[in-house]
Amino acid sequence: MRYLFEIAYKGTNYHGWQRQKNATSVQQVVEETLSTILRTNISIIGSGRTDTGVHCRQQYFHLEFENSMPDNILFTSNNFLPPDISIKSVRPITDEGHARFSATSRSYEYWISQHKDPFSKDLQYYFNRSLNIKTMNEAAALLIGKKDFESFSRVKTEVNNFICDITEASWEKSGGNLIFHISANRFLRGMVRAIVGTLLEVGLGKKASNSMESIIIAKDRKKAGAAAPAHGLFLTEVIYPQEIFLD
Repeated sequence: MRYLFEIAYKGTNYHGWQRQKNATSVQQVVEETLSTILRTNISIIGSGRTDTGVHCRQQYFHLEFENSMPDNILFTSNNFLPPDISIKSVRPITDEGHARFSATSRSYEYWISQHKDPFSKDLQYYFNRSLNIKTMNEAAALLIGKKDFESFSRVKTEVNNFICDITEASWEKSGGNLIFHISANRFLRGMVRAIVGTLLEVGLGKKASNSMESIIIAKDRKKAGAAAPAHGLFLTEVIYPQEIFLD
């Protein structure tokens, strides 16, 4: 039987989602925990990767388990897992259902604090320079649509193509915070942080708002801005078609 788990985590103490040889990842901790609880070797497949220090309010992974999932799996898992990782739900899915390939949409938020806050240093990027939100939103609007985003992808990334369909890209001001919202069918490695870094240059007046068009056309990472720091980034939502669920 295939099961889809919903998970949330604070990424500060982890070298991203994916297992690595010489560093602790979220995937490693979850696999080891579930292997102990279910008394068999558990391997999981996530809905996507996150970089070191990136957080997730909603992420998914699936696994194969021959028996029925124990009724107390959420309670037991959360007792075993460290405080910065939480399993939120588990549902049986079809054999064709896949945490990564069945997802139809993913959403991220990037949080910027314009006032120094010692209690959010791992959860927001402190950036106290004046920004023009209007021009940043004008530039962000040019991202929307089905386009080649190679200019915002980490170099030497092994993908079949760089086409993504962005359905939302906008900034909002909330108190002393700036929040960037972006949704798409898929994202390239490092894409959101590269977009945020580029939009910050627009907000500072270093790039014109309409320069986003030429950056996209160039398909050259050097044309975009430097990546924003990882700790301000949150994966917030992953959407699946209802037909993959068995309950």
